[in-house]
Amino acid sequence: MYLLYFVLWVIFNGQITLEICLFGVVIAALMFAFTCKFMDYSLEKEKNVLRKSLGFGKYVIVLVLEIVKANFAVMHMILSEREELEPVLVSFQSDMKTPTGRAFLANAITLTPGTITVALEESEYVVHCLDVGLAEGMDDSVFVEMLSKLEQK
Repeated sequence: MYLLYFVLWVIFNGQITLEICLFGVVIAALMFAFTCKFMDYSLEKEKNVLRKSLGFGKYVIVLVLEIVKANFAVMHMILSEREELEPVLVSFQSDMKTPTGRAFLANAITLTPGTITVALEESEYVVHCLDVGLAEGMDDSVFVEMLSKLEQK
């Protein structure tokens, strides 16, 4: 939050000078102290937010890499000499505790080419896969692992 206050100060001033930065440090500290005192915020919460944001950043990077890999896999399936794809509906359970974690997993599956989350009831997912090969290992994918770690933090 402190860093956010400082960055906003610099952005609103429109330029970066030593004087603006020094005033920004002081004003950001005052705003952070006000936030801690009157808005039930603490340094512990700040550390927790930072930890989660770093984990979420890793998740986004892995998601983008998996999307790129799946794009190439789907292109290969479509352009290969194989005659027919074998679409399949897969159902699996997830151990995600929060609705947010379950929604993030469903969205990650849907964003990955060749798979679409058809239904999500509590912790049971129904996923349509373009081919049987895409359905393998869905219940213990890298997304499930990373989102489970984010929920624990």
